[in-house]
Amino acid sequence: MNIEVKIIDYLDKRQATDIIYLLDAYSQDQMGGSKPLSESVKLNLVNELSKIPHAFSVICYVNNKPAGLVNCFEAFSTFKCKPLINIHDVIVVSEFRGLGLSQRMLSKVEEIAKSKGCCKITLEVLEGNKVAQSSYIKFGFAGYELDPVMGNALFWQKDL
Repeated sequence: MNIEVKIIDYLDKRQATDIIYLLDAYSQDQMGGSKPLSESVKLNLVNELSKIPHAFSVICYVNNKPAGLVNCFEAFSTFKCKPLINIHDVIVVSEFRGLGLSQRMLSKVEEIAKSKGCCKITLEVLEGNKVAQSSYIKFGFAGYELDPVMGNALFWQKDL
């Protein structure tokens, strides 16, 4: 089995197609909302990502087939006065789960974060996604808190 993990070139047509395939597979999964990506997203996402200088994606191929994807954005920690990487999506398509691909992709993200002088990597995960939580814990992620008395941070959103 040949496993390859690399940074995506958003201008590469094959990789652009693979991003949409992988993200759509995730979107249709229960953990991704159980709905396909809109046509607008399919047509515009890669071009829009290519315009964001602090965005990068890591892709994993198994035997030359797209198997996993991690989309990341560089941000900034005011408390540490250093950059950080926020992982926005982690995807492993169902036929390739159980091969440790998320660990390989997270390792690549960590390598990139260290090369940028980042102080941490952040991500969010659904409460019910125990498989992903287990993978993240195995990699070294943990709940975030500033003071145990105040408890863990919560990730909230407001749709616009």
